[in-house]
Amino acid sequence: MILADSGFWIALGNRGDRHHQRALHAARKYSPEGFVTTWPVLTEVVHLLAHRVHVAQAVTFIGDIEHGAARIAEFAADALPRVAALMRRYANLPMDLADASLVVLAEELDEGRILSTDARDFDGYRWKNRKPFVNLLLAD
Repeated sequence: MILADSGFWIALGNRGDRHHQRALHAARKYSPEGFVTTWPVLTEVVHLLAHRVHVAQAVTFIGDIEHGAARIAEFAADALPRVAALMRRYANLPMDLADASLVVLAEELDEGRILSTDARDFDGYRWKNRKPFVNLLLAD
């Protein structure tokens, strides 16, 4: 499964986004492998789609997730110390909860492929403290 960040979902759901065509292409190309994301990412996407596009687009996104567009990984409370450590480590960017949740998920799944419009942050983040992410969205 490929990790999916907020920017990917927002670009996919917003025809006016500069990454929309890339997101469509990536969704078609990588959907056979499946996508995985976290609740903090979903929260961010719904909020931003509702404010940048329309509430109806946020509701459509929720329906897409409900119908299997991505698996939602469990985000247990015992992951919070790792999230806090990551946010402190990357405070200069700064790292938000959604990004930290994806780094934790990468570590849990042993998977560093991601779809993200955020080149700066995911070029700098390391999972398991040393492994770089491979951003499939911006590599295409």
